Amino acid sequence: MVLTFDPFREFDRLAGQLSGIGTAVSGGATMAMPMDLYRSGDHFVLHCDLAGADPGSVQVDVDRRVLTIRAERSARTDDDVQWVRRERPTGTFERRITLGDGLDLDNIAATWEEGVLTLSIPVAESVKPRRIEIAKGTAVDQPALAQSAVSQS
Repeated sequence: MVLTFDPFREFDRLAGQLSGIGTAVSGGATMAMPMDLYRSGDHFVLHCDLAGADPGSVQVDVDRRVLTIRAERSARTDDDVQWVRRERPTGTFERRITLGDGLDLDNIAATWEEGVLTLSIPVAESVKPRRIEIAKGTAVDQPALAQSAVSQS
């Protein structure tokens, strides 16, 4: 087994614990709002884990090409509770994703099921591959085009 030395790994873990945002995962995202993104046919699908978030607090906005997901997880406020360990972050969480060109941002669909937000982002019709129909007849006269090209040079 090969181990790679990362001098900042322990620092990142400690900084995450002190700031209360959770442990960082690949891509700079935090454990508070991990997501998966993949393409399926003519649309992209984004799954975002928001376990424990108040479903009514979840907001999805698109401004130009920036998709913003916001959610809130409220702190438990029981008076008779004596905390032994409290690791689940609370408060407002936000994730911003810059979307590429060629997406139909007016037709994004969102669903919520068991703490998972799912977005379906369709590919715009203008960037989908399409077949060019070939017309029959004399719509384009090849010899005339060749003669025109010779006379212009």
